[in-house]
Amino acid sequence: MKEITGNLWEQPGWKVITTNGTVTNAGLAVMGRGIAKEAALRYPRLQKDLGGRIGVTGNHVYLFEYRSPEGPKDWETLVTLPVKHHWMDKASLRLIKDSLQELVTLVTALSPDCPVNLVRPGCGNGGLTWPVVRLFCEEVLSDRFTIVERRKL
Repeated sequence: MKEITGNLWEQPGWKVITTNGTVTNAGLAVMGRGIAKEAALRYPRLQKDLGGRIGVTGNHVYLFEYRSPEGPKDWETLVTLPVKHHWMDKASLRLIKDSLQELVTLVTALSPDCPVNLVRPGCGNGGLTWPVVRLFCEEVLSDRFTIVERRKL
């Protein structure tokens, strides 16, 4: 895997957003903080779409395609990566490892050559430290995956 500092939304290729398995009574995925909130604001249908999938098949990796806010003729591929079971929980290393393996299987099957970008899973609002999570990422992710550390403002 590669590591860069930057903005996930500016990277070419697929964007992976960290999520949790909580769905509201209205059927919406809880996406209230971090990169998940940014994605929900960029793609208003995402909370309903993700909530529907979690409600049917559980807290797994899912792929979505939406028109890009930057160019309505362009499409952006988003992949959700569960790092928590419930939005209030601390991120789970076991869930992160399982999710990373699901991610690799999915992207290899659907688009073996496309670059894939993700933030440090579980290290923001999930409360984990990058040195610990990095070991899991290095085990599973090849060089087609780029970890994007947010620029400090």
